[in-house]
Amino acid sequence: MAHTDDPHRVTERRNLATPISIAVAVVCAAWALYATQHRPAAGGGGPPGPGGGRSGAAAAVTTATVRSERLSQKLEALGNARANESVDISSKTSNVVTAVHFRDGERVRAGQVLVQLDDATARADVAAAQAAVTESESQYNRSRELLNTQALSKSSFDQLEATLKANRARLQAANARLEDTVIRAPFSGRVGLRRVSVGALISPGDVITTLDDTSIIKLDFAVPETYVATLREGLSVRATAPAHPGRTFTGKVASIDSRVDMNTRSVLVRALLSNEDGALKAGMFLNVSLAKDERDTLLIPEEALTPEAEKQFVFVVADGKAYRREVRIGGRSPGIVEILAGLNAGDRVVVEGTQKVRDGVPVNAIDRVADADAPPAEEAGRAASAAPTSLRQ
Repeated sequence: MAHTDDPHRVTERRNLATPISIAVAVVCAAWALYATQHRPAAGGGGPPGPGGGRSGAAAAVTTATVRSERLSQKLEALGNARANESVDISSKTSNVVTAVHFRDGERVRAGQVLVQLDDATARADVAAAQAAVTESESQYNRSRELLNTQALSKSSFDQLEATLKANRARLQAANARLEDTVIRAPFSGRVGLRRVSVGALISPGDVITTLDDTSIIKLDFAVPETYVATLREGLSVRATAPAHPGRTFTGKVASIDSRVDMNTRSVLVRALLSNEDGALKAGMFLNVSLAKDERDTLLIPEEALTPEAEKQFVFVVADGKAYRREVRIGGRSPGIVEILAGLNAGDRVVVEGTQKVRDGVPVNAIDRVADADAPPAEEAGRAASAAPTSLRQ
C-alpha cells in the first residue's frame, strides 16, 4: 500500500526552504564583493580590465609608421611598338641592280649608299644635256655682244636666252635621273633583310629592304574616353614586353590624338620610349602603365582603420599610450590606404590589437617587422596597382 506524506509536513518543508535559499544568496553576494575588493593588481586570474589585459597592465599591440610616398594613379593598357622612323627602300624607276652596299641587319648612316643601279644611260643623257648647255651658253654670250651693237634683234636674243634656260633644265633633269640610280639611306637606322640581288631588274615600288630607326620607340595605345581629361603630354609611361620578362621600359607621353574613336570610345595616345640598345622591335606588343595624378601622400596599412558608422578612426601611439584619432581617407589598394587628413608622416598607428585598446590607455607597442621579400617603400605605391588605377577612389 503506497505511503502518502502528511500535507502539513509538506507545507512545513516548503516554508523552511525559502529562508535557506535567501541565506545562501546573501552569502554568495558577500563573497563576490569581498573577492572583487581584494583582487590582485597584476597576475592572478581576475577578469580583464578596460584595456583588454588585467587591471593596470598595458595591452600589447603592433604598430606601423605612417610613411610619405610619391604616389600616382595608373591606367593599364595594351600598346604596339612602332619605329621612330620607318620606310621601305625601293627604286623610283625600272632598272637593273649593279651593286649592293649593305649587309642584312646592318646599321647605316643617313645618306649612305645602299644600292647602285645601272647608270650608263643616265650618264649618256647627262653628257648630251651638258653639251647642249655649253653650245647654248656660247651662242647666248655672242648674241649679247651683238645686241649691244644692235646687230641682233631683241626677239632673236630672247629666243637664244630661252633655249639656254631650256637646255639647263634638261641638264638638271638628266642629273636627277642619274642620281636616281644611286639609292641612299634617307636617315640613320638599321636595315632589314636584303630582298634583291645583283643583276635583278626592279620596278618602282619593289621593296629592296626596310630601314627602321628604333633608337626611340613610338608606343601607341588606346585610353578610354573617361580619362581624357587627365591626359596630357609629359605623363610618365612604364611598359613591359613579354619578350623581356622582368625588364621595364620608361618614357613620356608625346602626343594625344585629336579624335575619340566612336566605335571603341577611346583616344589614341603616343608615348616615346628610349631604346638605345635595340631591345624593342617595331611591331612588338607591350603592356603599358600610364602614371597620372602624381602627388605626395601618406599611406598606412589598411588594417589600422577602425570604422564607425561613416567615419574612420585609428589609434596613434604616443608616450606609451594609444589615442583614438579620426582620419579622412582617400584611395585604397590591396593592403594600403591613403590618408588625406588626421595623421602626420612618422606617426605610429596600431595595426594589430586595435580591439584591445581604448582611447588614452597604456600600451606596450612593438613595431611591425618588415617582410624581407616586400618591395621597398618607394616601390610600394607603384607595385600596389589594380586596373584601372593603383588606388581605388
